[in-house]
Amino acid sequence: MEVLREKVEEEEAAEREEGVEYPPRLEKMTKPPRKETATLTQEMLREMEQKLAEIEVPTPGEALEKDTIDISTLPLSYKTNTPKEEQLLQVADNFSSQYSHLCPDRVPLLLHPLNECQVPKFVSTTLRPTLMSYSDLYNWDSCAQFVSDFLTMVPLPDPIKPPTHLHSPTTVLKQQKGNCFDFSTLLCSMLIGSGYDAYCVSGYASRDLCAMDLTRELCPLTTKAKEVVLEEEKAPCKKYAIRPPRDLSSRFEQEQEMKRQEEIKAKEMKRLREEEERLLEVEKMAPDPLHGLRVHAWVLVLSGKREVPESFFIDPFTARSYSTQDEHFLGIESLWNHKNYWVNMQDCWNGCKGKEDEEKGFDMPHSWVEQIEISPEAFESRCPNGQKIIQYKKAKLEKWAPYLHSNGLVCCLSIYRDLECTDLLEIKQWYQNREDRLELRHINQETGLNVDYFKPGHPQALRVHAYKSMLPENDRVMEFYESARVDGLIKREETPTTMDEYFLGRADFLSSRHVKFGPRVKKLALNSPESNPRPVVKITERFSRNPKKPADEDVAERTFLMVEERIQLRYHCRDEHITASKREFLRRTEVDSKGNKIIMTPDMCISFEVEPMEHTKKLLYQFETMMQLKSEEKQCRHQAWESELEVLEILKLREEEEEAHTLTISIYDTKRNEKSKEYREAMERVMHEEHMRQMETQLDYLAPFLAQLPASEKLTRWQAVRLKDECLSDFKQRLIDKANLIQARFEKETQELQKKQQWYQENQLTLTSEDEDLYLSYCSQAMFRIRILEQRLNRHKELAPLKYLALEEKLYKDPRLMEFLKVFA
Repeated sequence: MEVLREKVEEEEAAEREEGVEYPPRLEKMTKPPRKETATLTQEMLREMEQKLAEIEVPTPGEALEKDTIDISTLPLSYKTNTPKEEQLLQVADNFSSQYSHLCPDRVPLLLHPLNECQVPKFVSTTLRPTLMSYSDLYNWDSCAQFVSDFLTMVPLPDPIKPPTHLHSPTTVLKQQKGNCFDFSTLLCSMLIGSGYDAYCVSGYASRDLCAMDLTRELCPLTTKAKEVVLEEEKAPCKKYAIRPPRDLSSRFEQEQEMKRQEEIKAKEMKRLREEEERLLEVEKMAPDPLHGLRVHAWVLVLSGKREVPESFFIDPFTARSYSTQDEHFLGIESLWNHKNYWVNMQDCWNGCKGKEDEEKGFDMPHSWVEQIEISPEAFESRCPNGQKIIQYKKAKLEKWAPYLHSNGLVCCLSIYRDLECTDLLEIKQWYQNREDRLELRHINQETGLNVDYFKPGHPQALRVHAYKSMLPENDRVMEFYESARVDGLIKREETPTTMDEYFLGRADFLSSRHVKFGPRVKKLALNSPESNPRPVVKITERFSRNPKKPADEDVAERTFLMVEERIQLRYHCRDEHITASKREFLRRTEVDSKGNKIIMTPDMCISFEVEPMEHTKKLLYQFETMMQLKSEEKQCRHQAWESELEVLEILKLREEEEEAHTLTISIYDTKRNEKSKEYREAMERVMHEEHMRQMETQLDYLAPFLAQLPASEKLTRWQAVRLKDECLSDFKQRLIDKANLIQARFEKETQELQKKQQWYQENQLTLTSEDEDLYLSYCSQAMFRIRILEQRLNRHKELAPLKYLALEEKLYKDPRLMEFLKVFA
């Protein structure tokens, strides 16, 4: 203690000479008390040193390494090294000492870190090339996405040093967490097994990449693919063409308007530029003091194998691919695969640009890691605990395992207006296994527009449904799978007053129908197409060209004006013509003022014909056409009413589907499919009963009765007959007892079901929906058990006489009784 005190005094004196001044509180803490000077014995010092030595301050990496890993279940290759591996470790140590001597300023290489059993293993032998049994993991992008989703990122204990431990891919899969080296080792093993020329890379990367910080990156789901605009081919100029009408607008006014628009555009561009500069200033990160020193591991995929056209990097944290010249990667120290290990002897300050050296072969030992296996449950869950959240720039992405949500939600992307993610702009939700085939829902918070996208197989053949409200007679757009509809309807647009329908591939060449509705005559509390339909004011139908008809007889557009009592027809245009024929029919009363019946008059049909001398129609033809148009007008009205009813039916169906949101379960999914589970259990019971029956047939049916006789006494005829009768009587009683047992169980189940039904009748009005669901579930299970017992009882009654006769025949043929029972046969 005296030596320590003298040491402190010497240091304080030296600091006073150098002019160092302590704050009052710091000086009080550093200087030992002068008044109370207690001496410590040697035993007390040793005891204090022992207690201090027992105190351990684990770093985050050490805490991770000491995580609960049951090494007793691991194979021997995890706990020991083979002679070949020991030789490899010696070579690696020798190389490491030479490397540190030649490059004293470089960070030590990651050659043989400790595994989960605290055994040094060469990094190349930690790779275990494995081809996964799932077809979804055959390509590099799906493999990388699975590793990114399945594991949880753990930062390195020291951001500027490689880790001291490297777990096997099998342990990483069990723990579902790891650092960048664990991620890369697992991903590289899967890629090599899939046929890629992949390597693990140890080097340096940016802070965002090392910390898996995606708040400065755009979410891949928000980026839209660039649309390729095809240039339309210009039609060749005709020799004779109609001149366009003369432009009578003022050029001065046009120039003033252009100047005004340019000023508005310049102001808007300035505002956007200022807003972008402000956002860049907000997003600008503080300079990283460890830039170029942060250790990171990623995967390199070389071109050549699996038709990879160009080499690229894969960040295992985000599953993104990068160019080998990307600025996120700042340098490479070493890289390895399952066959060899390469060291970058060049300066890392030039990033990842370097010269390629000759590849030297090396006899690498086999991997000490077991084959990588992913259970179906783990592959389905994907994320740790079935859930993962990723924060992007102005967006948040949430992922869930299938069947985790009762509505089938597996992914949700929330897009925000601001960087703080407080002002929600839109939501995209992805679904799986929905019985209504709903795949994606896009919700715009600004406009209130919801767009639902469906897979093929919806009962109403829905493909897209865009709406703001689920109430009828509102703005909405419905798109359909035309191959699943008989009428060829592909799209329906509805507003409070109009309805537009578009068709494809119809036999009558109908391409679109426009219906305009008027206000309801009766104002009822319940306005719907069923109780109070809206009156149809106008219907316009357009038709595609029918090549089998002449253009002057092929209707291109027809309009029914119900209020004005007019029907307008416009025909298709002839080739090399610029005008088309037209007709208009005026519907009048069928009788005049004198009561005479009016059949047709010339003024009831106004027509314009391109070639009037060729196809001048008579009144009879016009009358027949008008009569046909009247019937078609009624049919169009009926079709418009049916469309209204169909919209109402679809909306009701969608409400029921959203309330139920039933999920489809495969018949092979025995854990979730209750019907399949019950069927499997019933089959197991039947097989067990069959096995028991076979066991009974293998038993000696005379053994219990022969045991009652003296061992030395010889069997007589009278004893043989008595043995036969006792054996048959006992078997008969057993059959009766079994029938009574099944009957008792059947009656018990029936009585319990009747009691439950009586209880339901008495308490039906006070039950909740959950109680009703439990009651229905109980009734279903009880009826299943009753049916099974009934079938067993009927089968037993049918087979009992046959079994009795079979046993009697066996007794007569038994060699021990055959001689005595010949007389009775």
